[in-house]
Amino acid sequence: MKKAKEKERVYIINGARSYIGIENSMYRHIPVEKLGAAVLAKVAACCPQEAIDLIMAGNAVGAGGNPARLTALEAGLPQWIPAITLDAQCSSGLESIAAAAAKISSGQADLIVAGGMESSSTAPRRGYHENHPDYQAAGGAHAWYRAAKFSPGAHLESAMLDGAERTAAAHEITRTQLDPWVLRSHQLAVKTREAGILEDILIEVKEGCNFDEGIRDRMSQRLLDRVPCVVQNGSVTTAANACLTNDGAAFLSLCSESYLRKHDRKPWAEFLDAVSVGGDPQKSPEAMIPAIRKLLMRNGLDETDIDIFECNEAFAVIDELFADAYPGAVARYNVLGGALAYGHPYGATGGILVLHALKALEQNAGQLAVCGIAAAGGMGTAVLLRRCAS
Repeated sequence: MKKAKEKERVYIINGARSYIGIENSMYRHIPVEKLGAAVLAKVAACCPQEAIDLIMAGNAVGAGGNPARLTALEAGLPQWIPAITLDAQCSSGLESIAAAAAKISSGQADLIVAGGMESSSTAPRRGYHENHPDYQAAGGAHAWYRAAKFSPGAHLESAMLDGAERTAAAHEITRTQLDPWVLRSHQLAVKTREAGILEDILIEVKEGCNFDEGIRDRMSQRLLDRVPCVVQNGSVTTAANACLTNDGAAFLSLCSESYLRKHDRKPWAEFLDAVSVGGDPQKSPEAMIPAIRKLLMRNGLDETDIDIFECNEAFAVIDELFADAYPGAVARYNVLGGALAYGHPYGATGGILVLHALKALEQNAGQLAVCGIAAAGGMGTAVLLRRCAS
Protein backbone atom coordinates (compact mmCIF):
# COMPACT_ATOMS: atom_id res chain seq x y z
CA MET A 1 0.00 0.00 0.00
CA LYS A 2 1.25 3.45 -0.92
CA LYS A 3 2.38 5.47 2.08
CA ALA A 4 0.01 8.31 3.01
CA LYS A 5 1.22 11.75 2.05
CA GLU A 6 2.54 13.79 4.96
CA LYS A 7 0.56 16.83 6.07
CA GLU A 8 1.37 19.83 3.90
CA ARG A 9 1.77 23.41 5.00
CA VAL A 10 -0.69 25.70 3.21
CA TYR A 11 0.10 29.09 1.72
CA ILE A 12 -1.76 31.96 0.09
CA ILE A 13 -0.10 33.18 -3.10
CA ASN A 14 -2.35 36.05 -4.14
CA GLY A 15 -5.92 37.33 -4.10
CA ALA A 16 -8.26 40.08 -5.18
CA ARG A 17 -11.78 41.37 -4.70
CA SER A 18 -14.25 43.44 -6.63
CA TYR A 19 -15.34 46.84 -5.51
CA ILE A 20 -18.41 46.26 -3.34
CA GLY A 21 -21.77 47.44 -4.63
CA ILE A 22 -25.00 48.19 -2.81
CA GLU A 23 -27.98 46.05 -3.77
CA ASN A 24 -29.84 47.35 -6.84
CA SER A 25 -27.11 49.85 -7.64
CA MET A 26 -23.94 49.66 -9.75
CA TYR A 27 -24.02 45.88 -10.28
CA ARG A 28 -27.80 45.54 -10.47
CA HIS A 29 -27.76 43.85 -13.90
CA ILE A 30 -24.67 41.68 -13.35
CA PRO A 31 -25.55 38.11 -12.33
CA VAL A 32 -23.49 36.45 -9.64
CA GLU A 33 -21.54 34.16 -11.98
CA LYS A 34 -20.35 37.08 -14.14
CA LEU A 35 -19.47 39.16 -11.08
CA GLY A 36 -17.51 36.26 -9.64
CA ALA A 37 -15.91 35.39 -12.98
CA ALA A 38 -14.35 38.83 -13.37
CA VAL A 39 -12.42 38.38 -10.13
CA LEU A 40 -11.77 34.66 -10.46
CA ALA A 41 -10.18 35.11 -13.89
CA LYS A 42 -7.73 37.71 -12.56
CA VAL A 43 -6.73 35.65 -9.51
CA ALA A 44 -6.42 32.37 -11.42
CA ALA A 45 -4.27 34.03 -14.11
CA CYS A 46 -1.30 34.16 -11.76
CA CYS A 47 -0.99 30.36 -11.89
CA PRO A 48 -0.58 27.91 -14.77
CA GLN A 49 -4.08 26.62 -15.50
CA GLU A 50 -2.92 23.03 -15.71
CA ALA A 51 -1.83 23.26 -12.05
CA ILE A 52 -5.24 24.33 -10.67
CA ASP A 53 -6.86 21.37 -8.96
CA LEU A 54 -10.14 22.93 -7.89
CA ILE A 55 -12.24 26.09 -7.56
CA MET A 56 -14.19 26.52 -4.31
CA ALA A 57 -16.67 29.36 -3.90
CA GLY A 58 -19.08 30.45 -1.21
CA ASN A 59 -22.54 31.63 -2.23
CA ALA A 60 -25.59 32.21 -0.06
CA VAL A 61 -28.53 33.66 -2.03
CA GLY A 62 -27.85 32.46 -5.57
CA ALA A 63 -29.98 30.21 -7.71
CA GLY A 64 -28.25 27.00 -6.68
CA GLY A 65 -27.04 24.51 -9.29
CA ASN A 66 -23.38 24.91 -8.28
CA PRO A 67 -22.72 28.57 -9.18
CA ALA A 68 -19.00 28.04 -8.58
CA ARG A 69 -18.88 25.80 -11.64
CA LEU A 70 -20.83 28.31 -13.70
CA THR A 71 -18.52 31.08 -12.51
CA ALA A 72 -15.42 29.09 -13.47
CA LEU A 73 -16.79 28.49 -16.96
CA GLU A 74 -17.77 32.16 -17.32
CA ALA A 75 -14.21 33.04 -16.30
CA GLY A 76 -12.93 31.06 -19.27
CA LEU A 77 -11.16 28.43 -17.18
CA PRO A 78 -10.72 25.03 -18.80
CA GLN A 79 -13.74 22.81 -18.37
CA TRP A 80 -11.63 20.05 -16.82
CA ILE A 81 -11.05 22.20 -13.70
CA PRO A 82 -13.78 21.18 -11.20
CA ALA A 83 -15.63 23.67 -9.02
CA ILE A 84 -17.60 23.29 -5.80
CA THR A 85 -20.06 25.70 -4.15
CA LEU A 86 -20.36 25.96 -0.38
CA ASP A 87 -23.31 27.60 1.39
CA ALA A 88 -22.78 28.45 5.03
CA GLN A 89 -24.56 31.80 4.60
CA CYS A 90 -22.42 34.64 6.04
CA SER A 91 -19.39 32.38 6.55
CA SER A 92 -19.60 30.72 3.12
CA GLY A 93 -16.45 32.35 1.75
CA LEU A 94 -14.37 31.79 4.87
CA GLU A 95 -15.50 28.16 5.09
CA SER A 96 -14.60 27.69 1.42
CA ILE A 97 -11.10 28.98 2.07
CA ALA A 98 -10.81 26.77 5.15
CA ALA A 99 -12.02 23.73 3.19
CA ALA A 100 -9.53 24.47 0.43
CA ALA A 101 -6.75 24.66 3.01
CA ALA A 102 -7.83 21.33 4.52
CA LYS A 103 -7.75 19.63 1.10
CA ILE A 104 -4.27 20.95 0.43
CA SER A 105 -3.01 20.09 3.91
CA SER A 106 -4.26 16.51 3.56
CA GLY A 107 -2.57 16.06 0.20
CA GLN A 108 -5.75 15.95 -1.88
CA ALA A 109 -4.73 19.04 -3.87
CA ASP A 110 -1.76 21.32 -4.46
CA LEU A 111 -3.44 24.45 -5.80
CA ILE A 112 -6.99 25.68 -5.19
CA VAL A 113 -8.59 29.05 -5.93
CA ALA A 114 -11.13 29.74 -3.19
CA GLY A 115 -13.38 32.54 -2.01
CA GLY A 116 -16.88 33.44 -3.08
CA MET A 117 -19.31 35.80 -4.71
CA GLU A 118 -22.76 37.23 -4.07
CA SER A 119 -25.34 39.23 -5.96
CA SER A 120 -28.19 40.38 -3.77
CA SER A 121 -29.35 42.47 -6.73
CA THR A 122 -30.05 39.45 -8.93
CA ALA A 123 -30.89 36.87 -6.25
CA PRO A 124 -33.85 34.74 -7.36
CA ARG A 125 -37.23 34.88 -5.73
CA ARG A 126 -37.93 31.84 -3.58
CA GLY A 127 -41.20 30.36 -2.44
CA TYR A 128 -42.56 27.31 -0.67
CA HIS A 129 -43.92 24.37 -2.62
CA GLU A 130 -47.61 23.75 -2.01
CA ASN A 131 -46.74 20.39 -0.39
CA HIS A 132 -44.66 22.08 2.29
CA PRO A 133 -46.37 22.46 5.69
CA ASP A 134 -45.30 26.12 5.81
CA TYR A 135 -46.85 26.93 2.42
CA GLN A 136 -50.00 28.63 3.70
CA ALA A 137 -48.34 30.28 6.69
CA ALA A 138 -45.76 31.78 4.34
CA GLY A 139 -48.45 33.36 2.18
CA GLY A 140 -49.34 30.71 -0.38
CA ALA A 141 -48.85 30.80 -4.14
CA HIS A 142 -48.01 34.46 -4.52
CA ALA A 143 -45.59 34.79 -1.58
CA TRP A 144 -41.82 34.66 -1.87
CA TYR A 145 -38.95 35.16 0.54
CA ARG A 146 -35.39 36.49 0.50
CA ALA A 147 -33.86 35.10 3.68
CA ALA A 148 -33.75 31.34 4.23
CA LYS A 149 -35.04 29.66 7.36
CA PHE A 150 -32.23 29.48 9.92
CA SER A 151 -33.80 27.72 12.91
CA PRO A 152 -36.88 25.59 13.73
CA GLY A 153 -40.19 27.38 14.13
CA ALA A 154 -41.65 30.23 12.14
CA HIS A 155 -39.84 31.41 9.02
CA LEU A 156 -39.13 35.06 9.67
CA GLU A 157 -37.64 37.40 7.09
CA SER A 158 -36.40 39.54 9.96
CA ALA A 159 -34.54 36.68 11.69
CA MET A 160 -31.07 38.24 11.46
CA LEU A 161 -32.21 41.70 12.53
CA ASP A 162 -34.24 40.16 15.35
CA GLY A 163 -31.18 38.17 16.38
CA ALA A 164 -29.06 41.32 16.61
CA GLU A 165 -31.74 43.04 18.67
CA ARG A 166 -32.07 39.97 20.91
CA THR A 167 -28.30 39.82 21.37
CA ALA A 168 -28.13 43.48 22.31
CA ALA A 169 -30.85 42.97 24.92
CA ALA A 170 -29.17 39.86 26.35
CA HIS A 171 -25.89 41.72 26.80
CA GLU A 172 -27.49 45.03 27.85
CA ILE A 173 -25.99 46.84 24.86
CA THR A 174 -27.57 50.17 23.98
CA ARG A 175 -27.84 52.02 20.71
CA THR A 176 -25.63 54.75 22.16
CA GLN A 177 -22.84 52.21 22.63
CA LEU A 178 -23.06 51.19 18.99
CA ASP A 179 -22.91 54.63 17.37
CA PRO A 180 -19.12 55.05 17.83
CA TRP A 181 -18.55 51.74 16.02
CA VAL A 182 -20.50 52.97 13.01
CA LEU A 183 -18.55 56.22 12.88
CA ARG A 184 -15.25 54.38 13.35
CA SER A 185 -15.96 51.93 10.54
CA HIS A 186 -16.73 54.63 7.98
CA GLN A 187 -13.89 56.89 9.11
CA LEU A 188 -11.32 54.09 8.86
CA ALA A 189 -12.68 52.98 5.47
CA VAL A 190 -12.39 56.56 4.15
CA LYS A 191 -8.85 56.80 5.47
CA THR A 192 -7.97 53.45 3.89
CA ARG A 193 -9.43 54.48 0.53
CA GLU A 194 -7.64 57.84 0.52
CA ALA A 195 -4.32 56.16 1.35
CA GLY A 196 -4.81 53.65 -1.49
CA ILE A 197 -4.03 50.73 0.82
CA LEU A 198 -6.29 48.28 -1.02
CA GLU A 199 -5.61 49.41 -4.58
CA ASP A 200 -3.53 46.40 -5.60
CA ILE A 201 -6.24 43.90 -4.62
CA LEU A 202 -9.21 45.68 -6.24
CA ILE A 203 -10.79 44.62 -9.54
CA GLU A 204 -12.96 46.91 -11.67
CA VAL A 205 -15.71 44.57 -12.83
CA LYS A 206 -17.57 47.18 -14.84
CA GLU A 207 -16.18 50.39 -16.30
CA GLY A 208 -16.78 53.29 -13.94
CA CYS A 209 -17.62 51.01 -10.99
CA ASN A 210 -14.34 51.69 -9.24
CA PHE A 211 -15.36 52.52 -5.68
CA ASP A 212 -16.95 50.80 -2.69
CA GLU A 213 -20.47 52.19 -2.67
CA GLY A 214 -21.25 51.76 1.00
CA ILE A 215 -18.56 54.04 2.43
CA ARG A 216 -20.04 57.29 3.72
CA ASP A 217 -17.55 60.16 3.88
CA ARG A 218 -19.98 62.29 5.83
CA MET A 219 -21.32 59.77 8.31
CA SER A 220 -22.04 61.75 11.46
CA GLN A 221 -23.64 61.48 14.87
CA ARG A 222 -26.39 63.81 13.69
CA LEU A 223 -27.26 61.37 10.93
CA LEU A 224 -27.14 58.40 13.31
CA ASP A 225 -29.52 60.16 15.67
CA ARG A 226 -32.11 60.43 12.89
CA VAL A 227 -32.01 56.79 11.72
CA PRO A 228 -35.00 54.81 13.04
CA CYS A 229 -34.85 51.32 14.52
CA VAL A 230 -35.61 48.65 11.90
CA VAL A 231 -36.90 45.99 14.30
CA GLN A 232 -40.55 46.01 15.30
CA ASN A 233 -40.84 47.01 18.96
CA GLY A 234 -37.04 47.27 19.09
CA SER A 235 -34.80 50.11 20.22
CA VAL A 236 -31.24 49.27 19.17
CA THR A 237 -30.82 47.92 15.62
CA THR A 238 -30.87 50.50 12.82
CA ALA A 239 -29.98 50.69 9.13
CA ALA A 240 -26.70 52.31 10.24
CA ASN A 241 -25.52 49.82 12.86
CA ALA A 242 -26.57 46.87 10.67
CA CYS A 243 -24.72 46.35 7.39
CA LEU A 244 -26.34 46.81 4.00
CA THR A 245 -27.08 44.04 1.49
CA ASN A 246 -24.46 43.95 -1.21
CA ASP A 247 -22.93 42.57 -4.39
CA GLY A 248 -19.29 41.53 -4.66
CA ALA A 249 -16.71 38.80 -5.16
CA ALA A 250 -13.35 37.82 -3.68
CA PHE A 251 -10.93 34.97 -4.42
CA LEU A 252 -7.50 33.80 -3.26
CA SER A 253 -5.04 31.20 -4.56
CA LEU A 254 -3.98 28.66 -1.94
CA CYS A 255 -1.22 26.11 -2.46
CA SER A 256 0.95 23.51 -0.82
CA GLU A 257 4.55 23.99 0.21
CA SER A 258 5.45 21.43 -2.44
CA TYR A 259 3.85 23.63 -5.11
CA LEU A 260 5.80 26.67 -3.87
CA ARG A 261 9.12 24.84 -4.13
CA LYS A 262 8.34 23.31 -7.52
CA HIS A 263 7.28 26.60 -9.08
CA ASP A 264 9.64 28.86 -7.11
CA ARG A 265 6.80 31.04 -5.87
CA LYS A 266 6.96 33.46 -2.95
CA PRO A 267 3.97 33.16 -0.60
CA TRP A 268 1.98 36.09 0.69
CA ALA A 269 0.85 34.32 3.83
CA GLU A 270 0.58 30.94 5.51
CA PHE A 271 -2.83 29.53 6.39
CA LEU A 272 -2.33 28.07 9.87
CA ASP A 273 -5.69 26.88 11.20
CA ALA A 274 -9.48 27.18 11.09
CA VAL A 275 -12.32 26.36 13.46
CA SER A 276 -16.10 26.29 13.27
CA VAL A 277 -18.47 26.40 16.25
CA GLY A 278 -22.20 26.34 16.83
CA GLY A 279 -24.14 28.72 19.05
CA ASP A 280 -27.64 29.97 19.76
CA PRO A 281 -29.45 30.45 16.42
CA GLN A 282 -31.67 33.04 18.09
CA LYS A 283 -28.61 35.17 18.91
CA SER A 284 -26.34 34.41 15.98
CA PRO A 285 -24.03 37.48 16.43
CA GLU A 286 -22.66 35.80 19.57
CA ALA A 287 -21.06 32.91 17.66
CA MET A 288 -17.93 34.70 16.47
CA ILE A 289 -16.39 35.12 19.92
CA PRO A 290 -16.36 31.41 20.89
CA ALA A 291 -14.90 30.63 17.45
CA ILE A 292 -12.03 33.04 18.03
CA ARG A 293 -11.58 31.77 21.59
CA LYS A 294 -11.38 28.15 20.40
CA LEU A 295 -8.94 29.07 17.62
CA LEU A 296 -6.59 30.87 20.01
CA MET A 297 -6.75 28.14 22.63
CA ARG A 298 -6.06 25.38 20.12
CA ASN A 299 -2.95 27.18 18.91
CA GLY A 300 -1.64 28.12 22.35
CA LEU A 301 -2.18 31.83 21.75
CA ASP A 302 -3.94 34.69 23.45
CA GLU A 303 -5.16 38.01 22.08
CA THR A 304 -1.83 39.72 22.78
CA ASP A 305 -0.15 37.44 20.22
CA ILE A 306 -2.44 38.58 17.39
CA ASP A 307 -1.42 41.66 15.43
CA ILE A 308 -4.68 42.06 13.48
CA PHE A 309 -8.24 40.94 14.12
CA GLU A 310 -10.40 41.21 10.99
CA CYS A 311 -14.01 40.39 11.80
CA ASN A 312 -17.27 40.73 9.94
CA GLU A 313 -19.24 43.52 11.58
CA ALA A 314 -22.56 42.58 10.05
CA PHE A 315 -23.97 44.33 13.10
CA ALA A 316 -22.24 46.81 15.40
CA VAL A 317 -23.36 44.62 18.29
CA ILE A 318 -20.63 42.19 17.13
CA ASP A 319 -18.06 44.96 17.58
CA GLU A 320 -19.28 45.56 21.10
CA LEU A 321 -19.10 41.84 21.91
CA PHE A 322 -15.51 41.77 20.64
CA ALA A 323 -14.56 44.80 22.73
CA ASP A 324 -16.07 43.16 25.80
CA ALA A 325 -14.19 39.89 25.19
CA TYR A 326 -10.86 41.43 24.14
CA PRO A 327 -10.73 45.06 25.32
CA GLY A 328 -6.98 45.26 24.86
CA ALA A 329 -7.24 44.30 21.19
CA VAL A 330 -9.66 46.98 19.97
CA ALA A 331 -6.85 49.08 18.47
CA ARG A 332 -5.93 46.04 16.30
CA TYR A 333 -9.51 45.28 15.26
CA ASN A 334 -10.87 46.07 11.77
CA VAL A 335 -8.20 48.73 11.32
CA LEU A 336 -9.11 49.36 7.68
CA GLY A 337 -12.82 49.74 8.43
CA GLY A 338 -15.44 47.02 8.46
CA ALA A 339 -18.66 45.80 6.90
CA LEU A 340 -20.73 48.65 8.33
CA ALA A 341 -18.88 50.76 5.75
CA TYR A 342 -17.84 48.35 2.99
CA GLY A 343 -20.87 46.07 3.14
CA HIS A 344 -21.40 42.33 3.45
CA PRO A 345 -21.81 40.43 0.13
CA TYR A 346 -22.42 37.17 2.01
CA GLY A 347 -20.53 34.59 -0.04
CA ALA A 348 -17.66 36.98 -0.75
CA THR A 349 -17.16 38.29 2.77
CA GLY A 350 -14.76 35.58 3.96
CA GLY A 351 -12.38 36.33 1.10
CA ILE A 352 -12.70 40.05 1.74
CA LEU A 353 -11.79 39.56 5.40
CA VAL A 354 -8.68 37.54 4.56
CA LEU A 355 -7.55 40.09 1.97
CA HIS A 356 -8.10 43.02 4.33
CA ALA A 357 -6.34 41.19 7.16
CA LEU A 358 -3.25 40.60 5.03
CA LYS A 359 -3.19 44.20 3.83
CA ALA A 360 -3.54 45.38 7.44
CA LEU A 361 -0.61 43.15 8.47
CA GLU A 362 1.48 44.72 5.71
CA GLN A 363 0.59 48.22 6.85
CA ASN A 364 1.39 47.46 10.48
CA ALA A 365 4.40 45.16 9.92
CA GLY A 366 2.46 42.46 11.73
CA GLN A 367 2.75 38.70 11.57
CA LEU A 368 -0.40 36.98 12.87
CA ALA A 369 -4.02 37.72 11.99
CA VAL A 370 -7.34 36.22 12.99
CA CYS A 371 -10.41 36.51 10.77
CA GLY A 372 -13.81 35.80 12.31
CA ILE A 373 -17.43 35.62 11.19
CA ALA A 374 -20.74 35.03 12.96
CA ALA A 375 -23.19 33.41 10.54
CA ALA A 376 -26.92 32.84 10.30
CA GLY A 377 -28.19 29.91 12.32
CA GLY A 378 -25.78 30.53 15.18
CA MET A 379 -22.56 29.48 13.43
CA GLY A 380 -19.10 30.91 14.02
CA THR A 381 -15.95 30.54 11.90
CA ALA A 382 -12.43 31.79 12.60
CA VAL A 383 -9.11 31.34 10.80
CA LEU A 384 -5.48 32.02 11.73
CA LEU A 385 -3.02 33.48 9.22
CA ARG A 386 0.69 34.31 9.28
CA ARG A 387 2.10 36.90 6.90
CA CYS A 388 5.25 35.77 5.15
CA ALA A 389 8.27 38.00 4.79
CA SER A 390 8.29 39.87 1.50
